[in-house]
Amino acid sequence: MSNPKDPFAPDKPDPSSESIKIPIDHPTLIDGTPIQPVRQVITDVNPYRLQMPRELMHRPGYGKVGDKIRVRLNSHYIEGTPDKIYYQYDVQVGNGAEKRGLIKAVWESNQLNNAIPGTRSDWIFDGNKLAWSPRNLQREFRLEVDLDAERGRTPREGKSKNTVRIVIRAAGTGAKIDLNSIHDYLNGRCTIGPNVFDAINFLDHLIREFPSKNLVGIKRSYFHRHLGDRDAIGGGIDAMRGVYQSIRMAEGKRMVVNVDVSHHTFWHVATFPMIINQLTGHMNLDTLQTGWRDNNKPNFKFDAMKRLKANNFTVQHKGRSEAESNKIWKVSHIIPQTSREYKFRPWNKQRNAPDPEISIFDYYHKTYNVYLNFPHLPLVATTKNIVKKDADGNVLSKGPIVYPMELCSMCENQRYPYKLNEAQTSSMIKFAVKKPQERLQGINKGLDMLNWSKDPYLKHYGLKIDRNQIQTNARVLPPPKLQFGGSVVEPGTSGRWDLKGKKFLSPNTAPLISWGVTVIQSTSYQRQIQLPQVQAFIKAFVQAYRAHGGTVNNENPLIHPGHADIPKAVELLFYAVGNRHNIRPQMLLFILPNKNADVYLRIKKSCDCRWGVKSQCVQGAQAMKVSPQYISNVLMKFNAKLGGTTNRIVTRGPGGHFGRPTMIIGADVSHAAPMVGAPSYAAMTVSMDKYAARYAAGVQTNGYRVEMISTRNLRDMLSPLFRHWTANVSGGRLPDHIYYFRDGVSEGQYVNVLRNEVADIKEILKEMGETRKDYEPKFTVVVAEKRHHIRFFPQGKGGDQNGNPLPGVVVDRDVTHPFENDIYLCSHRAIQGTARPTHYHMLMDEANVPVDEFQKILYEQCYQYIRSTTPVSLHPAVYYAHLASNRARSHENISESDRQQRDHGDPSRSTSERPREEARPLIPMDDVDNLSYGMWFV
Repeated sequence: MSNPKDPFAPDKPDPSSESIKIPIDHPTLIDGTPIQPVRQVITDVNPYRLQMPRELMHRPGYGKVGDKIRVRLNSHYIEGTPDKIYYQYDVQVGNGAEKRGLIKAVWESNQLNNAIPGTRSDWIFDGNKLAWSPRNLQREFRLEVDLDAERGRTPREGKSKNTVRIVIRAAGTGAKIDLNSIHDYLNGRCTIGPNVFDAINFLDHLIREFPSKNLVGIKRSYFHRHLGDRDAIGGGIDAMRGVYQSIRMAEGKRMVVNVDVSHHTFWHVATFPMIINQLTGHMNLDTLQTGWRDNNKPNFKFDAMKRLKANNFTVQHKGRSEAESNKIWKVSHIIPQTSREYKFRPWNKQRNAPDPEISIFDYYHKTYNVYLNFPHLPLVATTKNIVKKDADGNVLSKGPIVYPMELCSMCENQRYPYKLNEAQTSSMIKFAVKKPQERLQGINKGLDMLNWSKDPYLKHYGLKIDRNQIQTNARVLPPPKLQFGGSVVEPGTSGRWDLKGKKFLSPNTAPLISWGVTVIQSTSYQRQIQLPQVQAFIKAFVQAYRAHGGTVNNENPLIHPGHADIPKAVELLFYAVGNRHNIRPQMLLFILPNKNADVYLRIKKSCDCRWGVKSQCVQGAQAMKVSPQYISNVLMKFNAKLGGTTNRIVTRGPGGHFGRPTMIIGADVSHAAPMVGAPSYAAMTVSMDKYAARYAAGVQTNGYRVEMISTRNLRDMLSPLFRHWTANVSGGRLPDHIYYFRDGVSEGQYVNVLRNEVADIKEILKEMGETRKDYEPKFTVVVAEKRHHIRFFPQGKGGDQNGNPLPGVVVDRDVTHPFENDIYLCSHRAIQGTARPTHYHMLMDEANVPVDEFQKILYEQCYQYIRSTTPVSLHPAVYYAHLASNRARSHENISESDRQQRDHGDPSRSTSERPREEARPLIPMDDVDNLSYGMWFV
């Protein structure tokens, strides 16, 4: 059955695998690449786009259900705002495309300070192109800034002056900033518009001006190496704790400033060889010297060195003056030559001509009496180029200034913009996770860093911020009861329960007969799990599944010898199980040697897309322990993939919360990490029972860093799921009410969600319901957001022993939107650190769902997450969409070697370098057993 052109197949097919004839539909292949079905191009204009509201719905009221509590928030009232008129200006330095360093040097120059109208405190600058001032410039301001004079040096002989022009001019029709527009909006005297946004933007930059001059600024976060906490997390990287601040309009007709701790990664301050040694995992520099090349060609360790690009560094060695040692250079690139190999012609000032060619190694020994200890390391090229010409203008020598790596030291505060590895991520989490009281201490330290009381710009403009945190009225929603198979559980406010002695609400839909197990062999010296240990684990696994209500007719699954080649291991297990039972395998179970993500993705790619079989992975270290709790946790996913359900909330009616056919849709788009050229992945989930406990998901590529889901992706993913829902959930009826939960969009994209995604879904449903002329389902559209900095600190009751809010705490005042319908809900119990509530913002509600009913649905359905014994922090529809979009990586139509090269290749590539071609569609799942309509993604 193996197709030699199949990208999943091993190089040499196993003849023994041909004995069983199991029908498997492979996609047609050309040169090993699956041909995708033609994807429909949408040409007709969608009428629903024009019908979508241009403004978001307003809050219909406040919730009343639940116990009232007081909660402190990490936000502060603005007590006084200036009521003057300010002016916005466009700033152009040089040709308008100069680098930030040059722009900063010009703006902070004494020449500009002396010439610009007013005092320096009169001017706020965003560091790029916009400035604000109470000064109304009647005409364009121009100045030539002499940077040589600014730095106290004269131009070199034969060189022109280093002057840069700065031009400040009124910013068009939006030049006048009236802060009273904010008060007018908050008091309902005007609608929101450009004048309000411009005023908010001005205040946002006003509070950023002072910290940006004294701290290291990254967007709205600020760091200081010596004022904030920091810790080494491996690989030459430091984690640093700083402060975040953001200004916003809020409920109660107030302006507030949200202040929180912030975390970021920076390069460790050390010599380049020490950093590279840690980055590449070498034990010492001697092995690094010879380990960055294979057969004289740079390898992946040299690729890791490229991460030094664009960082600032200094050079120290014997015979170098203090001024030269303090001079800051920037890395242009790493040269794949050693100091013995790289030769150049030093410039002889006395003869005004180049000297004979010499190696870098010999040059330092001859000129400075410096003997390089690590002459076989690569070299560092700077961004400074030297061009030497003769009297006639002919170029005699040209090239960058180059330094031996061992003489270079990283400067402070150099950001590390790359994706962390698993060990670094774990260390970063440990550094960042703090209990509520520790987080409050970090916030207070951040307030000291911001130092509002000493901020000269706030004082000059008359902006006053209360250092005391806001205290608000909140509520604790009543927890639901949970229905299991034959029993009801009341978790109360504990936020947890266990599976001991409980049966799943519904077990696997068909008795488990055809299944098998294999151990993936490790390529390292890790301890391998032995056959008796596998047998002991399977015995306990089967016993536990039966105890939870699972139907297992074959308690002795085939245990197949492992194989180091992943596609081969999957193929051998698939055929061995099918041959034994003469039917397609129902489930393949893989015991993994470690948490290697690449191994996991390759297993899922083969199982999902080539063989169309359900699969479950377990960790070998956990399997050897035979822990009942671990087994039960795995069984929740195992049972869900086989069609079962863990539990549901107890409701009054047979239809759950819903008195009419109701569908819940979740959507998310995940993007690749910076410096990785992978496409974005869109995922859509659809509830697949009347209680919204089970979901199915569709996934597809969605361009490169594109957040809005394309029309054709919505059609390709949702149309089959809608048909399946209609046939299997509602008895042939299309839904009357749809909840659409969207994750990952910013406030500026809310209207686009309605006018694009919701309009497209409405059109799809309308086409499917053409037999009902009056069919118009009602939509409730909600954005769920966790990337925010609001935190709850309950006062008295409403909190647990760590100071975190209890599950069900909801805040709908003081930090929510002044008029729009949003809440912050903490639906989970934080196991570690400080709980982060989810921000739910309702954009549209055609069904007029009552406020308390909506909040109840949000909270209670977090108890139905199918693979957990705690309520989750995010509505399951969105949570599952997030899981599915991440799992989409395993369905990429790309070879493993190409994916590895792309994801772990040249790290110096700019984030602006996007592939020009359209993102290749994913490999479709093999749907022989309706795999795509189950919970394959959990």
